[in-house]
Amino acid sequence: MNKRKTGSAYEALAADFLAGQGLVVTAHNYRCRFGEIDLIAIDPRKMSDEDHARTCVFVEVKYRSTERSGQPWEAVGIRKRKTICRVADHYRLTHGGLSGYNFRFDIISILGDQITWFENAFPYTD
Repeated sequence: MNKRKTGSAYEALAADFLAGQGLVVTAHNYRCRFGEIDLIAIDPRKMSDEDHARTCVFVEVKYRSTERSGQPWEAVGIRKRKTICRVADHYRLTHGGLSGYNFRFDIISILGDQITWFENAFPYTD
C-alpha cells in the first residue's frame, strides 16, 4: 500500500476511534493554502462544570508500524504545529457557526495497532 492509502486508512481508523469516544467528525483532510489538518471534530463534552460551550477539535493523525523511527506523536514538531494552527485559523474564519466554541489541538498516535489519544496535545502556536 502506498503512503497516501496507508495514511487514509489510519485517518479513517482514528475518525472511528474518536466517534466511539463521543466526538462528531465533521471534516477529513481539510486543505487550504496554508496546509492540511487530518480531522476536524466537534466534542460535545463540557471541559469543566462552568463551561457550557462545545469544543472544535483539530486532530493530527500519525502512524508508525514500529518504534524504529520513534513514537508517532514525536513527528508533530513545532513547524507542523504552526501549520496546523494556521489552517485552523483559516477554517475558523471560513466556517461560520463556531462562535462561542472552545478550540483544541489533539494528536492521535497509532503505533502498530495501538491507538493513543493526546487530548489538548499542544497550545495554539503562531
